[in-house]
Amino acid sequence: MNVTTILNDVLGGSRLTEDEAAFLFSVQNRDIWKVAEAADIIRERKNGDVVTYVRNMNIHMTNICKNCCGLCAFGRKSTDPEAFCFTDEEFREHTKDAGRKKVTEVSYLSGIHPEFTIESYEKMIRTFHEEIPGIHVHGCSPDEILFAANQSDITTKEALIRLKDAGLGSVQGTAAEILVDRVRNIICSKKLSTAEWVRIIKEASEVGFRATSTIMYGSVETEKERARHLSVLRDVQDETGVFTELVPLAFLHKNTPLERAGIVNHDATGREDILLIAISRLFLDNFDNIQVPWSKIGRKVTQLSLMAGGNDVGGTMFVDALSKDAGGGDESDYFSPEDMKIMCDDIGRTLRQRDTFYNLI
Repeated sequence: MNVTTILNDVLGGSRLTEDEAAFLFSVQNRDIWKVAEAADIIRERKNGDVVTYVRNMNIHMTNICKNCCGLCAFGRKSTDPEAFCFTDEEFREHTKDAGRKKVTEVSYLSGIHPEFTIESYEKMIRTFHEEIPGIHVHGCSPDEILFAANQSDITTKEALIRLKDAGLGSVQGTAAEILVDRVRNIICSKKLSTAEWVRIIKEASEVGFRATSTIMYGSVETEKERARHLSVLRDVQDETGVFTELVPLAFLHKNTPLERAGIVNHDATGREDILLIAISRLFLDNFDNIQVPWSKIGRKVTQLSLMAGGNDVGGTMFVDALSKDAGGGDESDYFSPEDMKIMCDDIGRTLRQRDTFYNLI
């Protein structure tokens, strides 16, 4: 295969194949910047020069998790000394804090507590709305939805309907990691299968939800498996149009079971960061938005990624214990709009605030 030929074909309107994407994931040297340039051209066609962000806050209800995945430094067993689970009062106080920060979106990000049921999630969602009227609640991955449904002896579609009725605004496309079961059996063996993840996302679309999509790259997957993951997402989007964006999540290895087992001894690299953003933009021709994960890759690589196909920098977040526990830097918690603007001005782009569905504010 030839890099220039592939990129010219894509710029001319051809759809990138899985094999071509896998090949591009392997490029080195100046070819990296050729891929980035092509992706930036596609980004400009789709999004112009606007870079978006949402004013949001993460709420970590608990780090107690039924999974304790190999890729995660956050999850704990209930008997671990660092384990925590907010009381109702503590959860309500964190919600009030989000309201004081004038966020438009709260993101529920936590371990999957083995005692949670569908009622647990309904209660948390209603608390958000009681304390912050009009807030958009973004939460509940397919793995959480499947677990809550099983705990309460209902179907996953029934669980989705109940979550929607409780006030859930959109579904998190997390727990995807890499949508190849060989990889999942190594890095997140207790999570749902690829087929179950896809089924629940399609059900979410049927119920009327929009969802994010994610990819956790840089652990044990191959270039072909990254391309397969993107292909699964593209196929689902062709069928449903459910995804608002792709959120790439660079693997951070410190303090994870994968590191302790000697399976992975480094984070995703800068080359991988740039190529993942760029190839996602080229491959996912039916996606409008490619988010850059500033809390995972740092602000300088984030700025470079905005010149390699990225058009969104996610949210202010305020809290990101998942990244910090896995070795994220001191700046992995909060990114102020003022600092975002400095970064965007420096590369000739315009920063705009958005809501969860990418409507400009």
